[in-house]
Amino acid sequence: MSGFRLRGHAAPLVPFTWQGRAMLGAQGDTLAAALLANGVRTVGRSFKHHRPRGIMAAGEEEAGALVTLGEGARTTPNLKPSVVELEAGLVARAQNCWPSLRFDLGAVNDRLSPLFAAGFYYKTFMGPFADTRIWMACERLIRRAAGMGAASPLPDPDLYDRVHGHCDVLVAGSGPAGLAAAREAADAGLDVVVAEADFALGGDRLSDRDPQELAAALAELDALPNVRLMARTMVFGLYDHGVAGLVERLPAGAPWRERLHVMHARKVVAATGALQRGFVFGDNDRPGVMSAAAARTYVRRFGVAPAREVVVAGAEDSAYAASIALAQAGLDVIHLDAREAAPPALAERARAAGVDLRPGWVPVRTQGHALGGELRGLSVGRHLGDGRARAETRLPAEILAVSGGWSPSIHLTTQARQKPAWSAELGCFLPGEGEVLSCGAAAGVWSREGAETSGRAAGRLAAIALKATRRRPLKDADPGGDEAPPAALWEVRPAGRAFHGAGKAYVDPLHDVTADDVRLARQEGFEAPEHMKRYTTLGMAPDQGKAGGVIGLAVLAVARGEGTGSLAPTTFRPPYAPVSMGIFAGPDRGPGWAPVRRTPFHAQAEAAGAVFVDAGLWKRAWFFPRPGEDLTAASMREAAMVRATVGVADVSTLGKVEVQGRDAAAFLDRIFANPMANLPVGRARYGLLLREDGIVLDDGTVWRLAGDRFLVTCTTAHAATTAEHLARWRFRWPELDATVDETTEAWCGLALAGPRSRAVLEALTGADVSDAALPHLGVREIEATGAPARVARLSFSGERAYEVMVRPEAAAALWQAALAAAGAEGGGPYGLEALDILRVEKGHVTGREIDGRVTPGDLGMPGMASRAKDYVGRALMEREGLLDPARPVLIGLRPVEPGAKVAGGALLHPLGAETGRGIGHVSSVADSPALGMRIALGFAAGGPARWDGKLLMAKDPISGRDVKMRAGPPCFLDPWGERLHG
Repeated sequence: MSGFRLRGHAAPLVPFTWQGRAMLGAQGDTLAAALLANGVRTVGRSFKHHRPRGIMAAGEEEAGALVTLGEGARTTPNLKPSVVELEAGLVARAQNCWPSLRFDLGAVNDRLSPLFAAGFYYKTFMGPFADTRIWMACERLIRRAAGMGAASPLPDPDLYDRVHGHCDVLVAGSGPAGLAAAREAADAGLDVVVAEADFALGGDRLSDRDPQELAAALAELDALPNVRLMARTMVFGLYDHGVAGLVERLPAGAPWRERLHVMHARKVVAATGALQRGFVFGDNDRPGVMSAAAARTYVRRFGVAPAREVVVAGAEDSAYAASIALAQAGLDVIHLDAREAAPPALAERARAAGVDLRPGWVPVRTQGHALGGELRGLSVGRHLGDGRARAETRLPAEILAVSGGWSPSIHLTTQARQKPAWSAELGCFLPGEGEVLSCGAAAGVWSREGAETSGRAAGRLAAIALKATRRRPLKDADPGGDEAPPAALWEVRPAGRAFHGAGKAYVDPLHDVTADDVRLARQEGFEAPEHMKRYTTLGMAPDQGKAGGVIGLAVLAVARGEGTGSLAPTTFRPPYAPVSMGIFAGPDRGPGWAPVRRTPFHAQAEAAGAVFVDAGLWKRAWFFPRPGEDLTAASMREAAMVRATVGVADVSTLGKVEVQGRDAAAFLDRIFANPMANLPVGRARYGLLLREDGIVLDDGTVWRLAGDRFLVTCTTAHAATTAEHLARWRFRWPELDATVDETTEAWCGLALAGPRSRAVLEALTGADVSDAALPHLGVREIEATGAPARVARLSFSGERAYEVMVRPEAAAALWQAALAAAGAEGGGPYGLEALDILRVEKGHVTGREIDGRVTPGDLGMPGMASRAKDYVGRALMEREGLLDPARPVLIGLRPVEPGAKVAGGALLHPLGAETGRGIGHVSSVADSPALGMRIALGFAAGGPARWDGKLLMAKDPISGRDVKMRAGPPCFLDPWGERLHG
């Protein structure tokens, strides 16, 4: 018989859908409780072996069942039904199965499980398939098989909120200890927030037979003006300086789906309870195997009987609470206690409730239906005391409720860098000492009275730490709860025969990690907990070690010949349980997700028909299409226009930093790799900025406006970084008289490029801008369209070119005049894409080449780094590795076959040696109208000196396309710079 609703549980009915079938649950149910009440036992398939999985827990420790909720754009995969609040109209379905939950073709993996042992993907695919192409094909298959649920590809229509809050004390958990801690801190006058992940407050007290006492306590606490009770709110992460991350799930009908609370707490109390763990035995993953605490919760809190015939198997006293509760609900209960002597008082209560008590017995292996795998019986045996059992008989059972002990939920304290400590007396890891205060079951205190006393003590300690007053005396907490010591039971193995004959014994049912996998990891050298975890995938993804983490450590310790507790768990990191990505984006979505910066020429460029592209936070004119033109056609036309006549481009986004003072020249000389102190007034110079480690930070120009006044320009991408770099070094050299001011938005600029650019500049300024008055790299401060302007003769495109900077209020007039003058010369505006084509044709580098890994020598400019002076980055630039002649150096690449299209990021290989890591990569590509082909810049070991004129193969790992390229110098057009003076 499957699960059913107990009589006497009166609650309004709630309709929902499971696997396309309409069902009814009760108000206050979780989805797991509603499914059990409807007789649903199998709810999904496991990750690797595709074995049937059922409900195994009643909280976040669920390790068997994952489901998908919602439809269409509101589809949410990989949710635990044990924590999903049942709401009217909820739609849920199983996942990781095809064609159906009952008959899943993927279950063939279970038969092939010897091939899928720990680390199988390394040993199976990386060894014999060393060829890159074969491995890439195998990797695609592995990635398709990875994961369980499928997220919706549609945009999320729901809204998410983000708020910042402050409190004196944040209490995580609302069980007996949490409520006691909150009351104690509140009575001391502190501002208290109680966060409970469940949709109902009370923790373990929700399973009390009389809920009136809990309701009265909550009402009394809620009435206090300095206490805030937050249900449906999980503390998922603790961070530095008392910052905690909380995610609040709002009920249906609320304007927000979820809300992220960034809580700034002066003190944190962890009352997160403990997680009941099982132990390992044969086929312990069948639907119908669950924790004893979960079985008690479903009966007492939700009024749901998981099944009629129940076997409870435990190794400690708390399992009796489950047996008694199940028996009192009218179920047939057999209790197996691994200890030979049952606690007398508990044994008497259990027998009085009708429990069939059998001390000294343990489950050895479960049996189930052939097709569904659901539990229908189990083999049990006498416990021999050393983890072995002698199988003697079989018991019928539809539910096996297991209790191997309790593990305090130490996730939050380990996030706070409090190292857990093993308690041999309690058989668990306890939270370490630190700023976060633990209480109740989270501190290893099991009894109700002891938990409340422990909570009051934590509240008192928080009040003392915050120098608040205490209002009532306290007594010491008594752990209590056990009449007999718990048995150290982690795994049951049948005596007298090999373990593999007793079925698969799962440590982590979610990821199909068996005890044999853990032992295999140790055998193959992965014997540290961190290595074993990653090699076997134990405790990863939604589980985070809640179900099998401690058991896995115990099995590993035994395999290493060490005692239990000798291996500490890995450090838990946020989040404690999976949270949606939506809460981190919050309301910052769509066009308003980030600030938008528009140049002073934006409106004029928009009127001219510009299509814009995001460049950092800036909106930049990408191209100016004419009717029937796409990006490629428009940008190639614009690039050809600049080469033939003149083009006008908005360059206002270039970073601008003014450096002034008596020692401004000396300061810049220390900053730039090439000399700047000897730069004459009225001249500009190209320069390279290095990081302290000798890597190029950015490039740009330096304009000397006066003896003590300079303007530094840099790329758009590195504007903020460069300004910060200069400011930081200014404060490191306090002896220098120099000031650094970022003026990026104080000036806007246009680039005039092309053979007719001087005529346009003359029309704008009415001044003498001949070669004598304004030579190449000359700088002047004159008027343009009647406004003060800074003009420099600089070229990024390889043509005669000028940069004209004015104040933003003069931008509109300058744009209109520049376009009118350019139009009279047969030119017009051009955008960022054409600018990129022009600079690739000329071999000029930008952010795609200056990517944080290159030196001046890698860029083909070793001479830019002065050897006559010191500067930032010089010492480390001369490290042996950075001077290695085999380092990749900038080269140019032309396709051998007409029309071939190389892609950025393609890997370069010598022709005939297309395997391995290659010798470099393609950094930039452009369809050149001047050359009539797609050209590219890239890096190759040895540079042009080694590869000039030789053939290389560019292999695109994304598309799989190979393009044969001929290497050469990076400058494709006008290598002698004659067009600069044309």
